[in-house]
Amino acid sequence: MLVPRTRVLYVIDSLAPGGAETSLVAMAPGLRDHGIDLHVLPLGTRHDLAVALVDGGATVHQQTGPQGRVRNVRRVVDVGRRTRPHLVHTTLFEADVAGRTAARLLRVPVTSSLVADAYAPAHYAEHHRAKLRAAQTLDAATARFASRFHALTAAIADSVAPRLGIPADRVEVIPRGRDPETHPFRPARWRAAVRSELDLHETTPVVLAVGRLDPPKGLAELLAALPLLVRTQPDLEVLVAGKDGLASEALRATVREQSLPVTFLGHREDVPRLLAAADVLVMPSLREGMGGVLLEAMAAGCPIVASSIPTSREVLANGECGRLAPVGDPAALAHAVAETLGERGTTTERVRRARARFDADYSIAGVNARMAHFFQLQARRG
Repeated sequence: MLVPRTRVLYVIDSLAPGGAETSLVAMAPGLRDHGIDLHVLPLGTRHDLAVALVDGGATVHQQTGPQGRVRNVRRVVDVGRRTRPHLVHTTLFEADVAGRTAARLLRVPVTSSLVADAYAPAHYAEHHRAKLRAAQTLDAATARFASRFHALTAAIADSVAPRLGIPADRVEVIPRGRDPETHPFRPARWRAAVRSELDLHETTPVVLAVGRLDPPKGLAELLAALPLLVRTQPDLEVLVAGKDGLASEALRATVREQSLPVTFLGHREDVPRLLAAADVLVMPSLREGMGGVLLEAMAAGCPIVASSIPTSREVLANGECGRLAPVGDPAALAHAVAETLGERGTTTERVRRARARFDADYSIAGVNARMAHFFQLQARRG
């Protein structure tokens, strides 16, 4: 007997290649195999990942024309009336506001993902307070329309839910996942190939950082740590893979002025290959929703140094799977990287634990099964 499929209208801000969008692409084939008829509605004009989603079995409803919150609600209502979903699911701010509101009008149950440490005190220090407060108020108001929430980490559930007035018992933690087949463990062929492409000697110590060049990624702290690191690692090379952002100009200026051994690679589609070529992944973020590159490094067998923010402590099992350094402390970060490069026995053990943790908790197959169950259960409850 055929099992009825659960039709989910997944509303997201755009299909630009960010963390939430890339994770959706990774999930699409597995959701399909678990009985989810996935319809994706990006509200923005960036549709970079549309083809990959279609290849994964999703239906993408690309939108054109003027943007705006009222128009966004109308778009979700229009697509909802045509597709008749059993559930609307939303991810990222504009999608949350429009998708929850439209689902209310459609009388369809709605759920949302909590993917970032939104409305933290640091946000208010970095942004216009009145505008951010208005956004938080709107987010909280529409959150009342959602029947349940999905958080990437327990740390995000614990911090963001109270800021939006969401009861703790309405939040379920399901992490992001990665495919072990596309993130093989320590592939020697990739290491040699990438180092050759980048003109790096086999024995050169290589540090990799991955992320948009924005202040919250903490790359300024990594650059501040380099003068200390090169004293003990004079041949060190640092690769930074990520799109330009608000910190791009300042970061590049620091590299030029101090003659730091840093190469900015721009956005890369081959992060698993870069991880194979690196000796250490450094993620010095000031805050993260989860840090998907940590999962990729755990899968690939690349040693990890991360700032000790709550989400990284959670993913790395409080330092069992990678070294942690205090947030915003370049000297401690330099020391952690030097230890990772120098203490091979301890580093190898952490790499082994990281891969075992990845296989147990972050493999895409397990994550897909949990997300499909989440969607199906909420659709039935609606």
